[in-house]
Amino acid sequence: MRTMPCVFAVALLTVAACQTPDPATPLAGAVRAGKTTDMDGTPDLIVDAKRLATSWVIYDQNLRDDFCSLQEGGVPAGVHRVLRFTVTTPIIGTADLVVGNPLDHVAAGDGLFEFATCHNHFHYRNYATYELVAVADGRIYRAAKKGFCMIDVTPWRSDVPPAGRIYDACGTLVAPGNQGISTGWADTYDKHIGGQYFVLDDPAAPVPPGDYLIRITVNPAFVCTPADSLRPRDANGLCHNFVESNYDNNEAIVPITIPDRPGKTGFGPGAEQPPDSEPADPS
Repeated sequence: MRTMPCVFAVALLTVAACQTPDPATPLAGAVRAGKTTDMDGTPDLIVDAKRLATSWVIYDQNLRDDFCSLQEGGVPAGVHRVLRFTVTTPIIGTADLVVGNPLDHVAAGDGLFEFATCHNHFHYRNYATYELVAVADGRIYRAAKKGFCMIDVTPWRSDVPPAGRIYDACGTLVAPGNQGISTGWADTYDKHIGGQYFVLDDPAAPVPPGDYLIRITVNPAFVCTPADSLRPRDANGLCHNFVESNYDNNEAIVPITIPDRPGKTGFGPGAEQPPDSEPADPS
């Protein structure tokens, strides 16, 4: 389980979000408690805009040269100013989103996963996109694809306690996984896990202080390739990783301000004492 682990237009878009419990405490070891796979209906993914808006923080962090996220981003090791934020993606549809064992998808060649050499495990090709957009001119200063595992992490509905977790194993190159999201649950990428940040002071492309938007899109549309013959398509003929009942509610946008100086313990609603080290994509 991941623990520790909703544009170019200036108008602020929002995604309706339910009241959610604080996902900071994992439900490690939770049992299924009678929960069975729900295939009666269609899943629908959203991004929890409220959690995104209250979690972001900017601070200076020492990024070591053995961080995969640093190697993949081509940023030199050392102390960098980072923007971190938590992304929670609930299922609000009428059925579970079932993935199963990543190794089965790789064997089938369906294009869902790709191998990440540094991490030595499989990542989703198009699970979610993270973007940092300037309010003034719509320029995208940072953009990344994220998603290495999708499991039940955070109870979503506060009015009805969810049944136990079903999807609880990311899997490895040699061990089978069981990925997906149950109805009543959400996947969560906590702001302190490996790679869950933007480097703001990259010497090659620094982000100046000012007003920005964090834009997160889950299950984004992408241009189909021959490898995507089994991927679902929307009304525009674009591919998505997963079938959904609604592709129009997959985005959350939150306004932020990047300051000249973040202070000793960080700047933003999620400000806190920075961690001493970064977990390396735990699962």
